[in-house]
Amino acid sequence: MSKHICLFGGSITWGAWDYEKGGWGARLRSYLENNNHNIIVYNCGVSGDTTSSFLKRFNVECEARKPDVIIFSIGMNDSYYYGSKDKPSVPIEKFQDNLQTLIDEAKTFCSNVIFVGLSLVDENKTKPISWATTVYHDQENTILYNNKIREVSEKNNIPFVNILDCLDLNDIADGVHPNSVGHEKIFLRIKDFLLASKFL
Repeated sequence: MSKHICLFGGSITWGAWDYEKGGWGARLRSYLENNNHNIIVYNCGVSGDTTSSFLKRFNVECEARKPDVIIFSIGMNDSYYYGSKDKPSVPIEKFQDNLQTLIDEAKTFCSNVIFVGLSLVDENKTKPISWATTVYHDQENTILYNNKIREVSEKNNIPFVNILDCLDLNDIADGVHPNSVGHEKIFLRIKDFLLASKFL
């Protein structure tokens, strides 16, 4: 039987701004299909998802796909804020609670759960972001939320793949989303982790 891998996250997981190959998730799927791995990759990334909105669909997605491995790459949309730091998209305490709920629910479907951290933002283009002038991203908040993902992962003995050091500013298309080169770098980091950790 084939193994099912489900990718969950927002627009970066979905593959935004990778006009060459459709994002790191599509690159992972292509790699596995071309290397005779008996694995089906389901990309369940939805643009704009936060952990709060994602929790509303998570169980339904898993029930339909029966995952053997769950890869969470979520949190970027939680980390932005509306004009000032006291108006977060998802407060850090709520973010922590949501992560724990996701882990608890994921473990009812499979034992193989992985978190991918957040990627670099280009503050020259994100204060505010061009497509939503009330929304701000910055590196300080990105690091804060990335560290929270790492902390919750470690507390639950779940692998954490750090990608905060994976990109440079030339790899970011619009301030937030990686371009094709950035997606390739993220794919390679995740693929190498999966192989080294024998998830594949």
